[in-house]
Amino acid sequence: MLTILGFVMIATFLVLIMMKKMSPIAALVLIPALFCVFVGKGAHLGDYVLDGVGNLAPTAAMLMFAIVYFGVMIDVGLFDPIVRGILRFCKADPMRIVVGTAVLAAIVSLDGDGSTTFMITVSAMYPLYKRLKMSLVVMTGVAATANGVMNTLPWGGPTARAATALKVDAADIFVPMIPALAMGLVAVFLLSYALGLRERKRLGTLSLDEVLEKETATETVLVGAGGDGRTSLTEKTTGGGAGSGTGGEADAEDAAAGDDTDDDGFQGLDPNRPTLRPKLYWFNAALTVLLLTAMIMEWLPIPVLFLLGAALALTVNFPHMPDQKARIAAHAENVLNVTGMVFAAAVFTGVLTGTGMVDHMADWLVDAIPEGMGPHMGLVTGLLSIPLTYFMSNDGFYFGVLPVLAEAGQAHGVSTLEIARASIAGQALHMSSPLVPAVYVLVGMAKVEFGDHTRFTVKWAVLTSLVVLGAGILFGII
Repeated sequence: MLTILGFVMIATFLVLIMMKKMSPIAALVLIPALFCVFVGKGAHLGDYVLDGVGNLAPTAAMLMFAIVYFGVMIDVGLFDPIVRGILRFCKADPMRIVVGTAVLAAIVSLDGDGSTTFMITVSAMYPLYKRLKMSLVVMTGVAATANGVMNTLPWGGPTARAATALKVDAADIFVPMIPALAMGLVAVFLLSYALGLRERKRLGTLSLDEVLEKETATETVLVGAGGDGRTSLTEKTTGGGAGSGTGGEADAEDAAAGDDTDDDGFQGLDPNRPTLRPKLYWFNAALTVLLLTAMIMEWLPIPVLFLLGAALALTVNFPHMPDQKARIAAHAENVLNVTGMVFAAAVFTGVLTGTGMVDHMADWLVDAIPEGMGPHMGLVTGLLSIPLTYFMSNDGFYFGVLPVLAEAGQAHGVSTLEIARASIAGQALHMSSPLVPAVYVLVGMAKVEFGDHTRFTVKWAVLTSLVVLGAGILFGII
């Protein structure tokens, strides 16, 4: 009976959040509370929740202060020179532009927020793609896949969810996975290089001067990354006509290549925003490097590191109290959404564990898995994570499915940490899921149809996820 109720609870949770009938936070709280009453253990609900909250408090603290820290770093301009440098590197070479897109998306993904990553990446790169008539789905596909790999950072979401659901330390999941995730990032860069070469072959290579010279009469043109590295747009009238490579491919890439008559004035990060702190750039860069080094070396628990880092960053960059309050308020919505989800998950995981449902479900799953596959539950989990994190939300997979897989793995001698590490292998594909709100920011700003983005991206994202999983197994991490 507990087995059936456990699966029904998970299914109810998944259906409600996938159909957008309830928010994830509300579903994480109300559905398990209701089922706790169904199994006759409603009197113990408070104990289950308090136990869960106590276990999840460090994870919530890590997410809270990591979001504040990287939000402040973007505010003060830590990433601005990187954006300008990538634009100067790209010039008007399609191959360099695609590679630059991957590099920029990966770097900006350090803040752990997909929407921010996509806004900065598209704002910086869109004019280059538009002006050279490059495929816009190449931009969205590369950016989403790079962000998916980087989304496995402990403060990005999936790793924190896995740590929350399985009650393990996020650092114990992420740090050993760094070599495998690095291989995934290398795969993204190689993919961007190959796609860039294909775009170069289709369109040819021009300098920015040649682009300007070949513009037709009175149209908006890319001036380029000049001395300050800023991309700007201007009106230019010339007398000559110009051709440009268009290629003959009638696939999603051409469908999303865009009409050349509606250029938009994307300018990326505002170079004059009042929060910039150019005199403190090297301090902020050194602080970030030190923070990441301390995290990898495990000098202190990750929540403590980001708590100290956020406090120091705010104090040094914004010494006046009103300015500090303004920066915290600017990032409060993201902090509240993420940490609220973590604490709401305490109800779900607490009920699932406290009532014994997860144990009964795991026993059933153990019996269902062929005996020969039991010792390979890490591989099974990694393979399942690819489609399951695409067709369901991370909340559904990590809080509903992963605990069951972990229990099944333990029955066959596979550690919980191995299962947790394998579970983040599918994130390269997850970031293109229709259930991820950030992907709509990406395709909306790039003026790409979601269907075109999906058709182009899925195969490459699946390949990247398999690279991460394969590297994890090869290196003995999974």
